[in-house]
Amino acid sequence: MKKSLFFVALFAFLPIARADLTVVQSIETSAGTNAITLKLKGQRARIEVNPKSSMIVDTKSGEVITLMSEQKAVMRLSAEKAKHLGNKARALLKDADSSLEIATPKPTGKKEKINGYETEEYVAETPKYRATYWVAKSYPNYQPIMRQMKLLQNGAFVAVRKAMPEYYDFPGLPIRTKIRFQGQGEATTTIISISQAAIPDSEFTVPADYAEIKLPDLELHAHPPVPPLAPSESPGGQ
Repeated sequence: MKKSLFFVALFAFLPIARADLTVVQSIETSAGTNAITLKLKGQRARIEVNPKSSMIVDTKSGEVITLMSEQKAVMRLSAEKAKHLGNKARALLKDADSSLEIATPKPTGKKEKINGYETEEYVAETPKYRATYWVAKSYPNYQPIMRQMKLLQNGAFVAVRKAMPEYYDFPGLPIRTKIRFQGQGEATTTIISISQAAIPDSEFTVPADYAEIKLPDLELHAHPPVPPLAPSESPGGQ
């Protein structure tokens, strides 16, 4: 899906979004519902999946840091290793999704109120997947918010992105997204809250009392064995 010329022109005149951004969202799958917190500051992102583990990504350098609070431990994935895994992931996705075409989301005319905002439904569908987006066109200052969230397209995040419609081309904020791939479960992501309050730099640094542990060798395979899922784990993931 090509970028709308309207948004290209609009973003050219918008001030670069330097405000910090915190996004709280829920992800619902057949295994249950999990809360995810994304914190963005400059070129850095912090992803908090649960109180025990969080990940810090420097999209400029490519380094990925995993913090484990219970063990007070840290694991580092260098930019070189992240690039290596990213290349393998892209190769595998190309093999697995070579026939995955990108569909243009189209409005269905349906409307729904979600978290206090009127939304309009958009659907993108191919034989391989169906994606439904509920877009809030009246969300305050959604353009700079989405511009800041575009950070999630960079660096380590690019490696695992499938060929999907461009999230940032919608004429509003997609508050809820429902994705179903052929032969896989359904995942629904809903934005609960967004804040542009300042985030301290300490959120993106390793605590002084954390011990560094060696990262195990990571390799990607086309058909890895699938272990049983624990009740708190989500199938597939994104």
